[in-house]
Amino acid sequence: MVTFGDLMSILVCFFVLLISFSIQDTVKLQVVAGSMREAFGITKARTVNGVIEKDGNPFRDHVLENASDLPKSQVEEEDNGVSIEPDDLLGLSAAAAPSPTKDDEAFALAAASIRQAWQDMPQLTPFADNLIVENTEEGMDIVISDNAGRRMFPEGSKYPIEPTRKALAVIAPILVGLGHPLRITGHTAAGVQYSNPRYGAWELSSDRANVTRATLGEFGLGSELIDSVVGRADTEPYFPNDPYLDANERVRISVLKSAPPVPANLSF
Repeated sequence: MVTFGDLMSILVCFFVLLISFSIQDTVKLQVVAGSMREAFGITKARTVNGVIEKDGNPFRDHVLENASDLPKSQVEEEDNGVSIEPDDLLGLSAAAAPSPTKDDEAFALAAASIRQAWQDMPQLTPFADNLIVENTEEGMDIVISDNAGRRMFPEGSKYPIEPTRKALAVIAPILVGLGHPLRITGHTAAGVQYSNPRYGAWELSSDRANVTRATLGEFGLGSELIDSVVGRADTEPYFPNDPYLDANERVRISVLKSAPPVPANLSF
């Protein structure tokens, strides 16, 4: 009975693993494929006599296979035999999700590259929760924040600790490759007491944002990509429900999809 019970346990584990391996994360798979394509280059395409359908034609009940071996006339007869009604087109366009733009693909690949680069650095492992990359409507945000008692900037100091410098050194070449404008913003948590009455949250958040800009510049990021460097003090907490939380003390690097409009009163 013990042997039989062990056998049943092993079989259950085996089938659970089979089910787990059969479920794929499509988004992660596309990110990995994009990373491999960038690393090894793009495969040369060859001209074929016809159309190769990757996912099949939505108006056919079959997938066109071996299109390169089909005569051109046969392919034309296949295509000419399809009738598409306007109502079908409207239904198809309404159901289909908007296709990602080149900017979306570039930002997704850059975010994956940044995360992977940080994971490959053992000295950044204790700070994994402090380093956040998230895609936004404007583009992409890179957040370096205090968390779980681990500070990325010494208390009251505008200069980052060494792991923070290493994290910035890794992302600088990736941001240069994107070539999009950056907005660097410094933030502090509420309720912090400052010993110097002339140096408070506004000065500290501004200085940290500016030092972050200078650190990125040390590793190749040119000033032409900087859109703005500002300090927000404690006016925009990361966690509005708890503005006193340490994680509200952060530096945010926002990569914008397009350059901001030129002010109307700016003359050339």
